[in-house]
Amino acid sequence: MNRLIVVSNRLPFALDSAGEDLWTVTPAVGGLVSAVEPVLRERGGTWIGWPGIPGEIPNEPLAEATRDAGYNVVPVALSETERDEFYYGYSNEVIWPLFHDLQNFCNFEPAYWQAYKQVNERYADAIIRNARPDDFIWVQDYHLMYVAQALRERSVPQQLSALTFFLHIPFPPYDIFAKLPQQRRLLLALLQFDLLGFQTRRDVRNFLQCVRRVMPDAKVLSRGETQVIQFEKRQIRVGHFPIGIDFDSFENDAKSEAVAQRSQQLRASFPDCQLMLGSDRLDYSKGVPERLRAFRDALERYPELRGRMVLIQVVVPSRVEIPRYHEFKGRIDRLVGDINGRFSTSTWIPVQYHFRGLNREELLAHYRACDIAFITPLKDGMNLVAKEYCACRTDEDGALILSQFAGAAEQLKPDALLVNPYDVELMADTIVKAFRMSLAERTARMKRMRRNVRKENVCWWVDSFLKAGANLGGRSSRTIKKRRSSAAFNPTV
Repeated sequence: MNRLIVVSNRLPFALDSAGEDLWTVTPAVGGLVSAVEPVLRERGGTWIGWPGIPGEIPNEPLAEATRDAGYNVVPVALSETERDEFYYGYSNEVIWPLFHDLQNFCNFEPAYWQAYKQVNERYADAIIRNARPDDFIWVQDYHLMYVAQALRERSVPQQLSALTFFLHIPFPPYDIFAKLPQQRRLLLALLQFDLLGFQTRRDVRNFLQCVRRVMPDAKVLSRGETQVIQFEKRQIRVGHFPIGIDFDSFENDAKSEAVAQRSQQLRASFPDCQLMLGSDRLDYSKGVPERLRAFRDALERYPELRGRMVLIQVVVPSRVEIPRYHEFKGRIDRLVGDINGRFSTSTWIPVQYHFRGLNREELLAHYRACDIAFITPLKDGMNLVAKEYCACRTDEDGALILSQFAGAAEQLKPDALLVNPYDVELMADTIVKAFRMSLAERTARMKRMRRNVRKENVCWWVDSFLKAGANLGGRSSRTIKKRRSSAAFNPTV
């Protein structure tokens, strides 16, 4: 069994200074951690990433944080300038908005690309120091797309079992990707991996379209579900591997007495009302303003909703250091104030707004209590909140309104109510459709969605990717047994 080395921008925890010689350790949340950490715990290996603090990394709190991890942890140090230009800069002011079709938010500062390459080279050096022959290297997400290029330049990959990459966010179509000044250099870097994984078939099609247009010396071959690119006397496999959740963990915890009681309390707080949940990280790609506008439009055009529906909107603070995100929060605040100021009565407030993260018990209670989930990102790689909501609907009731531009839509159609998040009136009409939907129809739809989410869970995702990677060298892979993982408490990317 080959040793696994996971490489990601962040480690599965964050260090933070709490004063002189005092440190706090906060476990990371999100789909990547809940999916990958149990695999490392089971089979052993190494996790390489940044611990979340600029400058020198203290040894003592790092050792304490990783004592019982069950795998090795290798920290990568970043200076404040590197953090600003690599993470806040190229990763989140260029790649993130561009890959989410929001190119007007991009800042194509040339210095950002140099910092991006420099930091990726440092991650490559960390791999070289810690890799053994036949290790399986699994690089994660858009922050580290240049790592394989840096490794090829150092003539290391010949010794490795597989050099693989998975993109957790969408890949854009050519007409958007073409705006990237480094388009050819970035595609060249990605083609240095042996296996490239994407969330959906659409992402694979977009990537291959860009390769055909930008890299005429690369030949795209079709071999069933997995595509093959012939480039520089090498073959690169490309496939879609939709990430799942730990279904059993969410379902079992949702059935707990504590969650059931909290769910009943939520229901009792809003008598005779249907509850609709929006739960998102603070980000302009999540479509929160459009969602609020749609709810406002529905209240204006459909008086039957007034006093009978409540939108619980949870927004988890994220990247608040970036001015654009601070301005974005202000826009959400104003919309919530406008709706509540216009429609509230002495006994009913239409929007319950929470700008904070929910702990696991609270989050699962909201999933159980809310009749409708309203999940409408402008674009999303997958959106695990939609799947978590289905897993927690243990009574097999509930309606899911889902953006057609979320990766999860490919798996959950036609039972989810798909909407165009830019079409406010359509979303308003869909809110009413979900509100009026019969119990029998809700149950039939939810049963089918739950069956799908249960089958294509996190174990299935990991297994399918590792098997595809193992086949690169003709080696057999080992199926990952079903396990309970530390699932995410808050909305994920």
